Amino acid sequence: MPIIIIQPQAVAPPMIKDSDASSDSSSDNGGGADIDIDMTGMESHPQSGSGGAGIVTPGQIITTDSQWMRGHGTQLVNSSTIKATVAGTVSRTNKLLSVSAMRARYIPEVGDLVVGRIIEVQAKRWRVDVNAPQNAALPLSSINLPGGILRKRTETDELAIRNFFSEGDLLVAEVQGLLGDGGAMLHTRSLKFGKLRNGLFLAVKGQGGGHGGGVVKSRRQTWTIDSPEGGGKAIDVILGVNGYVWIQMHVHGEGVTAETKVGLNRLDEAAASAGNVYSSQNDRIDRETTREIARLRGVVTVLAEYGLRIDEEMVMRGYREAVELAKEMDAVEDIYLGGEKGDTLARILSGR
Repeated sequence: MPIIIIQPQAVAPPMIKDSDASSDSSSDNGGGADIDIDMTGMESHPQSGSGGAGIVTPGQIITTDSQWMRGHGTQLVNSSTIKATVAGTVSRTNKLLSVSAMRARYIPEVGDLVVGRIIEVQAKRWRVDVNAPQNAALPLSSINLPGGILRKRTETDELAIRNFFSEGDLLVAEVQGLLGDGGAMLHTRSLKFGKLRNGLFLAVKGQGGGHGGGVVKSRRQTWTIDSPEGGGKAIDVILGVNGYVWIQMHVHGEGVTAETKVGLNRLDEAAASAGNVYSSQNDRIDRETTREIARLRGVVTVLAEYGLRIDEEMVMRGYREAVELAKEMDAVEDIYLGGEKGDTLARILSGR
């Protein structure tokens, strides 16, 4: 008995308004046309970014108009049809269409500054969780040896590998290269990279790890607050583009400003003077510094919960506003930024 295969009927693709496509908009969202997507049988969600539409699913046609260009989260099927490759919200910048994933892991890129956690110690390398689809690798040859010694790694170094990093240790590193399977190769050949201590860890959405906010790449991912508004000692803030944040008490000769005045030919001397490069022992942190570290954590949490971008400018603005809110309520010791205080802070930072 012959089998007859019936050709499936194509679903009518969502179209862009002709009246809008022919007009040039000069609005703050970058101009262009609004997108009308057929959301039949699907729940519609408001778009919080620059112009866009509701939720789309992988394979759903966004537009068949050749005037649009594809961005990340989309696929060009033919010369004009653009489909979504992830589940998320459609956003546009001028003529560029992209889909911001509702949930996505960090995709490493060379040069990214990341905060990670050691999850496995192997013979000549460490496996590091950097919130990516695959764990990153940190080779023994890609770290600074104690004392800044520049030499080939030996079997003695391999036997003492746990003296440098062990399971559970946190570190800040840079992505040096990418493997064929998408994994990242890290390095800490710099005094501003290495083991983290004297601080607090926080995980938020990284770049591309959700729509409407998260840690974004900016001019500086690390900086030092020399004189915290609420008192205490200097504080270092490290925003990993993978969505992992570290806030710590600043220690002279360590951390983000360690190489500010150190030349390449004196790197070994500077490393020799930094005796606590691989120490896991925290220093004593006074009450005021601990309070301000916790306040900064609250600010970053508010930015993440309300879908605002997380970078140096927003964190510092939020920190100053949080201190002012505490002073207005005559409660400088109150570092809680949830509930109504969180709503107030988010409205101030978003300008609403």
